[in-house]
Amino acid sequence: MKKQQTSESAKNLEKMLAVSPYNQLALSAVGPIKDVKIFDTTLRDGEQAPGIALNPEDKIRIAIALDDLGVDIMEAGFAASGETERDIIKELARSNLDAKLCSLARAVRSDIDAVLDTGAGMVHTFIATSELHMKYKLKMTPEQVKAKAVETVEYAKAHGLEVQFSCEDATRSELGFMLDVLKSVQDAGADSVNIPDTVGVIIPRAMGHLIGELRKELKIPISVHCHNDMGLAVANSMAAIDAGATICHVCMNGIGERCGNAALEEVVVNLFANYGIQTVDMSKIAQTSKLVERVTGFSIAGNKSIIGRNAFAHESGIHVHGVMSNTLTYEPFLPEMVGANREIAIGKHSGAHSIKGRLDELGVKFPEEHMPELLAMIKKIAIGGKMIDDAELLAIIDNIMWKTNTRAKIVSLDELTVLTGKNTTSTAVVTVTINGNDKRTAAETGVGPVDAAINAIKKAINDKITMEEYKLSAITGKSDSICEVTVMVKNVQNDNALAVGKAVGLDIVETSVDAMMAAINRDFARERNA
Repeated sequence: MKKQQTSESAKNLEKMLAVSPYNQLALSAVGPIKDVKIFDTTLRDGEQAPGIALNPEDKIRIAIALDDLGVDIMEAGFAASGETERDIIKELARSNLDAKLCSLARAVRSDIDAVLDTGAGMVHTFIATSELHMKYKLKMTPEQVKAKAVETVEYAKAHGLEVQFSCEDATRSELGFMLDVLKSVQDAGADSVNIPDTVGVIIPRAMGHLIGELRKELKIPISVHCHNDMGLAVANSMAAIDAGATICHVCMNGIGERCGNAALEEVVVNLFANYGIQTVDMSKIAQTSKLVERVTGFSIAGNKSIIGRNAFAHESGIHVHGVMSNTLTYEPFLPEMVGANREIAIGKHSGAHSIKGRLDELGVKFPEEHMPELLAMIKKIAIGGKMIDDAELLAIIDNIMWKTNTRAKIVSLDELTVLTGKNTTSTAVVTVTINGNDKRTAAETGVGPVDAAINAIKKAINDKITMEEYKLSAITGKSDSICEVTVMVKNVQNDNALAVGKAVGLDIVETSVDAMMAAINRDFARERNA
């Protein structure tokens, strides 16, 4: 039994949608579409993607997840390809899956025998019908191809298998011949036929026309299998469904040969959002997607529809303002519908609304008068595309609040130049101004660029200053994390007093210098406030 949300849950899902009203106007000419079966081929065509090689345990984990998601048919592999593949399909056949278990097979009797050996109840058998494939790959005449197709279907049906027959390279096949083959396999007992866009070359309008023509002549269900070589796999799948196809081949995350197949998550969300057809438990899409990504090692692009990390991430101040008022202003549907989460990203394009919203979620109260400083610091750190996470945001806030207690800037750093490199003695040159009129320039070397810069500052202000403590930490531990530097210095004004300075930033040298200057100013402010 298919795992879908209850009818009440489905109604709640509809409230999560905000798609274009023009869709329904356009679809009114199509007529009602009552049902579409999801034929998942992640474990067969998906695994054929270069770089993916699943072991038996991996395939079984994915199969269980896809079955829990609620796909109708699961193409678990190609039984004739080897004993290991047959053993996996056998184990799945014993696993009491709700999905129909299917194996791919060429139009060859031995391939059908391999499927029968696994215990799978369905076979997806194929032979090419395009002139290009028949001439250069099969080296067979059209008559031979037709005869082989019919013979294979009859053999499979005689042995109790449900049969789906594919004309490989259908979208480059001559319609008259292909239709003749399809009618013949229909007469031979095929339960459904499949129209694959094998190299992803058709366009949606043409796919709709092709399926429409076949629908006029065929009595059995039509399936469609679209590749994404031209970026049209999902669009072509939807066009085929508009025209009467009732079975759709898909792969989770859009993986598959070359540029992949129609993405399961994109097809099922479009079917629900625009056609009102619920095919799977959509609340499990995100978790299934992550499992497939993790097991296959195929990373999902950040901008991938439905399940990419940016699908529900907002950074632009204008967008965030809208989302905070009503999430559907900049989302076609709520992330909860597919089991995902929304993220308000803090980065270069963030505005005050983004930051205030994030701080509210974190329960942090931040003075309104210091918001310009916070925005300026975030934009400075985020140059280059870095996103600032919660820990880094809190560190920046802490640094700004710490600095508000020592706002008097008695000593300013006007210039800093650091020369460093392999087999080079690190050298720094600084220019500082004390009390607005005492300008000093000094140069010094050190063991590394930080040490050289600190030594130059000490030389310019007071060479009796000592560094009592220096602490550097990465806020998150990531390679692009902002760093936090805390220093404790002594003797800024020759009275053995200690002063602490702190700063955060991306560059270790610059942040270390900022922390040193903060400590020096803190000490000078002590004298002024005494």
